[in-house]
Amino acid sequence: MINENFNIENTSLTTELKTNFSEIISLLGENIEREGLVKTPERVSKAMKFLTSGYEMDPKQILESAMFKEDYNEMVIVKDIEFYSLCEHHMLPFFGKAHIAYIPNNHIVGLSKIPRVIDVFARRLQVQERMTEQVLDCIYETLNPQGVAVVIEASHLCMMMRGVQKQNSTTTTSGFRGAFRETDTRNEFLKLIHSSLS
Repeated sequence: MINENFNIENTSLTTELKTNFSEIISLLGENIEREGLVKTPERVSKAMKFLTSGYEMDPKQILESAMFKEDYNEMVIVKDIEFYSLCEHHMLPFFGKAHIAYIPNNHIVGLSKIPRVIDVFARRLQVQERMTEQVLDCIYETLNPQGVAVVIEASHLCMMMRGVQKQNSTTTTSGFRGAFRETDTRNEFLKLIHSSLS
């Protein structure tokens, strides 16, 4: 969900980005007038604006828009939330799944809002460790639950396409607040996110 004030078709920004990407392509040794590349700077500009549109979104506002008073106080898990982000070190993609749990404290939140919060932080120049903490803190501070848990599993193209070139490597980060710092609660969450209902 993109903030209504964010115009991904912003003409002046697209024009400036297009000029810069044209120069980059030329510096790399390509002919920017070649048929296959003529529209590439504009396409890349629009893609980059979309992939970094998280800067224009307010994740707390997203959660607050769908908070409901409810006495339910057991674990709520939304798992296997796919995401795509850009590593801030090389601006190459990293992607994977996020698993989120919280234990309500008089309020629940619309389930679709949790994946939207993931998108807000994923659509920024990121590192996986920071993204994990940002999602964790946002949910904990906004919902004021008894506890929050976040696990993110991702593959990083900066490791797969360049550098060490390890195609099968994945990175897992996790964070826990409140009740999830207790071993039994944390273990229940970790068991549930790796289990199948079938």
